[in-house]
Amino acid sequence: MRYIITAQAGTDPSKVGTESDFDETLFVAYMKFNEEMHKAGVLIASEGLNPAARGARVEVIRGKRHLVDGPFVESKELIGGFYIIEVESLDEAIRWALRAPSGMGTDDVLDIRQLTGPDDLPPRLLDLIRSAAPTWSASVWQGKA
Repeated sequence: MRYIITAQAGTDPSKVGTESDFDETLFVAYMKFNEEMHKAGVLIASEGLNPAARGARVEVIRGKRHLVDGPFVESKELIGGFYIIEVESLDEAIRWALRAPSGMGTDDVLDIRQLTGPDDLPPRLLDLIRSAAPTWSASVWQGKA
């Protein structure tokens, strides 16, 4: 099963650091954690996300997509980064999340959500996916769909 673990700031505003507060030792701890998950064969992807000011928001208005102002969410609501892992269970995903370093201020809260996999979809929908996107579905689900 694949899970996404998203990281965001907690409720303590004093913990959000600035670029000048960069902690090299803490950063190395994050990279070692990534390496540990990679070596264990569970890490699919791990990335940090740039601030919302470097992003855009596209919404559906009257059935069509439009560029709108934003994103203007509070900094505590921004996702600072994510891990995508493949493990046997939610319990295993939780065990990995509990081992993750913390301290950058954008990672105090980790949300763990299971990604939709072929076992979560009805057969007719899987047939439609395979028909419409054969190479994508094969690459994402590696023959499981």
